[in-house]
Amino acid sequence: MLDTVYGSSKDIGDTTFCLGNYIPDFMKMLFTMRSHHMLTDVVLEVGNELFHVHKVVLAAGSPYFKAMFTSGLKESEMSRVRLQGVCPSAMAWLVYFMYTGKVRITEVTVCQLLPAATMFQISNVIDACCAFLERQLDPSNAIGIANFAEQHGCVELKQKANQFIERNFIQVCQEEEFLQLTAPELISLIRKDELNVREEREVYNAVLSWVKYDEDRRYPRMEHILQAVRCQYLTPSFLKEQMSTCTVLKKVPACREYLAKIFQDLTLHKKPVVKERRPNTPRIIYVAGGYYRHSIDVFEAFNLDDNCWTTLPRLTVPRSGLGAVFLKGFFYAVGGRNTSPGSSYDSDWVDVYNPATERWRPCSPMSTPRHRVGVAVMDGLLYAVGGSAGSEYHKSVECYDPEKDTWTYVASMRSARLGVGVAVVNRLLYAVGGFDGVRRVHSVECYHPENNCWTEVAPMNVARSGAGVAALNQYIYVVGGYDGSQQLSAVERYDTERDVWETIAPVPVARSALSLTVLDNKLHAMGGYDGFAFLDIVEVYDPTTNAWKSGTPLTSARSGHASAVCYQHLAPLDNEFTPSVVKNSLNEQDRRTKSLRGRTVP
Repeated sequence: MLDTVYGSSKDIGDTTFCLGNYIPDFMKMLFTMRSHHMLTDVVLEVGNELFHVHKVVLAAGSPYFKAMFTSGLKESEMSRVRLQGVCPSAMAWLVYFMYTGKVRITEVTVCQLLPAATMFQISNVIDACCAFLERQLDPSNAIGIANFAEQHGCVELKQKANQFIERNFIQVCQEEEFLQLTAPELISLIRKDELNVREEREVYNAVLSWVKYDEDRRYPRMEHILQAVRCQYLTPSFLKEQMSTCTVLKKVPACREYLAKIFQDLTLHKKPVVKERRPNTPRIIYVAGGYYRHSIDVFEAFNLDDNCWTTLPRLTVPRSGLGAVFLKGFFYAVGGRNTSPGSSYDSDWVDVYNPATERWRPCSPMSTPRHRVGVAVMDGLLYAVGGSAGSEYHKSVECYDPEKDTWTYVASMRSARLGVGVAVVNRLLYAVGGFDGVRRVHSVECYHPENNCWTEVAPMNVARSGAGVAALNQYIYVVGGYDGSQQLSAVERYDTERDVWETIAPVPVARSALSLTVLDNKLHAMGGYDGFAFLDIVEVYDPTTNAWKSGTPLTSARSGHASAVCYQHLAPLDNEFTPSVVKNSLNEQDRRTKSLRGRTVP
């Protein structure tokens, strides 16, 4: 191939030619000359093998050899150099690369090639080995690859392997490599904020598996290791079960005492002294259903990292006034009303969506239809609060156990509440405002799961229903709503520690029937109805500045929709929903993320 490169206008008579095949032909000739020992000026002794090579080629391809042959070292004058710390086969691959620019990497050769390339500082081969190992990442080998990368100073590969371990912890902790970790390595891993677990019980069970793998030698370490598990986020029922049945805990009284103290703190509703984990996975807000002229079946997700909306499989039935939560990695759509053309009825339906498989399936229905219901998760159970069925306004509350797929009534509230907002702080469930069938109320009730009863707490400053309600830290925020005569812009928050309400910056656009979620310590107020029109706006509140700003709008206007936040999880351990095992889970995570990006709604 012949490329012509023209000079400037001052050099009109000159033409520079670039021969595209010159360098490859040149290197091919050098390789041929080396094969026939032509003009080679040094012999490398590696084990029992000899390599006749040109110093200039090695110096050009490796800083190690450049220093050896050009820095006045004794080797620069030697015609025969013995190398230690490298095997002949790895040396052969590296010499071949320096003469050809080609290297073949396999699962067998990479373990020898990477250390040799690191020793001779051949960065291209190091990068190729790291890229190869990254593609091989799997729950069964990720810990080994992370350790291998650390041994050889491959910072980026170590980071990616650790990220893979964090994202796929549930699968990794079932593998032999995990069970063979040392106690300090185990503690270092389970302390990470970024572990991708649906509930803390999965970390606790992983620790228990590690101990039982070599119980006689490991159980004395249990007390120290348990400090790294965020036991404050285990449920009281699980703690009670472990303290009474776990054989390992029976061998370590100090562990039982530690868990008993946490059990006491939980049942006294004390604020946890450690923060919840925040998996290093895509941050996504899911929005389901709503009302625009009639009930709609839209289901979509907003990826905060990409700042875009993505359409997802539609709800099985159009509905508005529904509730939504994430529970153990699944999105639950609860109740609502279907006012689509040709039908109008309040629903007891509950559907669950798995983000990993992008599929819906039905759950057991509630005991009664609930339109404009409030929903929340506490102790691994889903609570459905208030709502209405036709002209009946509910005081009743029921909770759903996802492991048993059953609903059970708990104590009823003191007041019926339609369009109620609910939130959970320190294992206490709060029901805020609503419509009791006669008027909008400003009362707030608090449910104690230990004694199965509701008590009243300080009332809101403004009576309202259809407000956006969400918990952030110790506060419960109430945004907008309807007071019986107009839509509200007023925002207030309840300090659960001081039992007082305080007014904060109003939302810029007055509205009701909006949804409110928390992500990255900010409130996201989405959609709603302003008294004249349905809205697609999203406004974001930052508590540190007490100010609202505009966010990325919904894809369409709506009210009465439901939203919930998820740090995306993969391969949930549910029999129906567990997809076939994918060897390269990290690539599968990336594929799904790219898929989410690739179907952005205009």
